Amino acid sequence: MCGFLTYIHDNPSVRCTSAEKLKEMADLIEHRGPDSGGFYENNYISMVFKRLSIIDLSAAGSQPLSYDDEKYWIVFNGEIYNHNELREELKADNYTFNTATDTEVILAAYKKYGTDVANKLRGMFGFIIWDSVNERIYGARDHFGIKPFYYMPAGNGEYFFASEKKCFEPILNKKTLSQEALQHYLTFQYVPEPFTLYEEVSRVEAGSYFIKEKNKELQFFKYWEPNFAINKDLSEEHAVDMLREVLHDSVKKHMFADVTVGSFLSGGIDSSLIVAIAHKYNKNLKTFTVGFEREGYSEIDLAKETSEYIGVQNYRKVITPNEFMEYFPKYIWHMDDPLADPAALAQFFCAELARKQCTVALSGEGSDELFGGYNIYNEPNSLKMFNGIPKPLLNALSRVSDIMPHGMKGKSFLQRGTTPLEERFVGNAKIFTEEGKRKLLVNYNNSYPYTKLTAPFYEASKHLDDITRMQYVDIKTWLVGDILPNADKTSMAFSLELRTPYLDKEVFEVAKLIPTNLRVVNGTTKYVLRKAAKGILHEEVLNRKKLGFPVPIKHWLKNELYDWTKNIIETSKMDNYFDKKYVLSMLEEHKNGKQDLSRGIWAVITIMVWYDVYNLDNFNILKK
Repeated sequence: MCGFLTYIHDNPSVRCTSAEKLKEMADLIEHRGPDSGGFYENNYISMVFKRLSIIDLSAAGSQPLSYDDEKYWIVFNGEIYNHNELREELKADNYTFNTATDTEVILAAYKKYGTDVANKLRGMFGFIIWDSVNERIYGARDHFGIKPFYYMPAGNGEYFFASEKKCFEPILNKKTLSQEALQHYLTFQYVPEPFTLYEEVSRVEAGSYFIKEKNKELQFFKYWEPNFAINKDLSEEHAVDMLREVLHDSVKKHMFADVTVGSFLSGGIDSSLIVAIAHKYNKNLKTFTVGFEREGYSEIDLAKETSEYIGVQNYRKVITPNEFMEYFPKYIWHMDDPLADPAALAQFFCAELARKQCTVALSGEGSDELFGGYNIYNEPNSLKMFNGIPKPLLNALSRVSDIMPHGMKGKSFLQRGTTPLEERFVGNAKIFTEEGKRKLLVNYNNSYPYTKLTAPFYEASKHLDDITRMQYVDIKTWLVGDILPNADKTSMAFSLELRTPYLDKEVFEVAKLIPTNLRVVNGTTKYVLRKAAKGILHEEVLNRKKLGFPVPIKHWLKNELYDWTKNIIETSKMDNYFDKKYVLSMLEEHKNGKQDLSRGIWAVITIMVWYDVYNLDNFNILKK
């Protein structure tokens, strides 16, 4: 796991950034690669690299790395889990290797397969290759978007690419907050791809590659999509066997490293199953859990019980409200863009705890999206009664739900049942409605409704059933916008490599076939995964409902965090964006128990702190 910064330009005689400046910019991501660094440049490209040593601890794997008499150069962030198999295939075609690294395998595979190389790789990655033979730059990001990848056009054929957006701060003389990204953030609690909050910076999308040829425009291409291809004839027994086999294979491959490997552990099935399988390959596996003192908001006892059942050591930490407040600006700095998921800050603490014991950790991200784990996926089954109702009657029922008092029994059910899926479900979080954003924002733009973002995903999945469509939308939004930035940025803040065995392209090849009635069954989510875990985990874990990563924000905003939150709102410099009186009224209404407005308040104060952290006065101070 590492980090890189790359600068490319068409005209060798016109360079806007010196080598010294590029190295200074790359120093902002030294946490991604504290072990060593490297630099390479020619007339058209400059590459800066920061290395965290995981595989091949010798200097032979240092980057930027060249291949075939320096015809090809690469900077690469990630891990390729099938690099040994690819190496043997390439050797059979007379390709030679000077190192044991997966990095060199990418270069050799690129020489053979060209732009098709990304789809040959099994792993998590973001990389850029300088191809002197064709005089072009080629770059790619992994299938699911596990590793981050940012780019910034600088005009006149100049571009910057980096593993983190903060690399661009020293040269961003102009930073324009994107109104469209802001409005989407307030719906989703994260900035969705390909946006960032800066108009000047974008993200390379998951499952994409790009080409930049001399004196030509940067071009992007999709090489992979998470397309479900349900096999209705697949039996439960066969599905369970296939899933067990591919999960064991994925976990085994994800454990390959020349350093200590541990695992995050909650009380749920996802991480517990990963730990149980990993323990078969490492009897000394260490696990890590965080929680809170408040009852109902900690999985520490459940994780302790699971670790004892499996037979692994478990390290635990209880997070206090004061620590939450103290760590918040540092967390914001590392995230690049605001992420208003309270669980992300909890994972920040878990990563810090794990890094004291290991350099690599496994985690359970992606299981819910692939196997139907979120409780909301039960909704299409519970609303089936509305499917046959004529549209005029549905419209009438919708009007009835509108006039029903807030909180009245049946109001929510009627509202959901009379609202089309495309409007009802916008991914796993929906913080502010469009009407709510009109009240909150000083300037609201009607051109940026949340449906503008999700409409293409619903169109692409219109041949699927509603539950599968919800999973697909979550993979395209929630997973790549919230879950994976959380996983990468919180772990890399402490130079910890986090690996996600569920988010493996071979695991998806099985998941995409599983019939819907084996994913969500009579209120039971992840049905086939629970069956696959039977005999591996104890029954209590198998039958436990999903808790997520519970954080007592709802309670803290009324008590321990109230004064802190009020001060953030009152002193915020975002008066041109938010109606602060309205935000303060939300806080008071929440404190008085009139409504639970915690998620909306948290979304607003997260971006307010982000806005303060990323002004030029605070930026370098917080880095330290």
